[in-house]
Amino acid sequence: MSQIWHRPPDFKYRRLSRPVIASAYAYKDGDLESWHSHHQPQFVFTTRGVLRVTTPGGAWTLGPHRGLWLPSRMGHELQAIGEVGLYSVYIETEISPWDGEECRVLVISTLLRELVAAMEEDRRLASGHRAELIIPLLLQEMRDAPQAHEGSLPLPQDRRLQQICERLIAEPGNNDTLDLWGERVGASERTLGRLFKAQTGLGFGQWRQQLRLVESVSRLARGLPVAAIAAELGYRNSSAFIAMFRKATGQTPQRYLKSH
Repeated sequence: MSQIWHRPPDFKYRRLSRPVIASAYAYKDGDLESWHSHHQPQFVFTTRGVLRVTTPGGAWTLGPHRGLWLPSRMGHELQAIGEVGLYSVYIETEISPWDGEECRVLVISTLLRELVAAMEEDRRLASGHRAELIIPLLLQEMRDAPQAHEGSLPLPQDRRLQQICERLIAEPGNNDTLDLWGERVGASERTLGRLFKAQTGLGFGQWRQQLRLVESVSRLARGLPVAAIAAELGYRNSSAFIAMFRKATGQTPQRYLKSH
């Protein structure tokens, strides 16, 4: 995963054949689109399954009603969790709904989903007669879409914190203290705690809990029992895990999965 913090090389901008292009993809559980970037901004969302998107600044776990806006040249990695149906939309920068390098999680409305589906069908059939009508409404619907914040995990830039985060992402049930991590990476607990807060907006304990929340969503989507998820994520029992999940989302794991 360390490659996720590498900067993509410079390359000459290539324009799309149309101002907006939508494509549909299907992935099997575990399929991975490794580290890459695009000339144009990209908007990606699932119609089934769960998609994990990782960038240098964060990781997102997207269910069927959530989509992620990726600015142009934003390096990222995609991983399918379960059988995933996916739409990917590429938009020329001059008509982009937003400027800047901020990723955005959007709530996908029925209209937004159907507009993208129509754009994809139009491209696939090489007709083009509906695109000029669809594009303005599609862009406005994206601008008006509510933003969502659950399922996101901020990632730090400090090399020592990256070592810690990389290990915890691989082993989310790890309960080692920050003091112990400091001994491993060569920094004091106080320094690491200050850096975690400054670079992710979360304390170390909060960050680890957010990681476990994100990981629990992906495991629920794969159909794992709550007891197994609790054990994998380092909780004493199912009750402790359910209490954390309800406090963070306002719902029990089962109700959350049904509603999403």
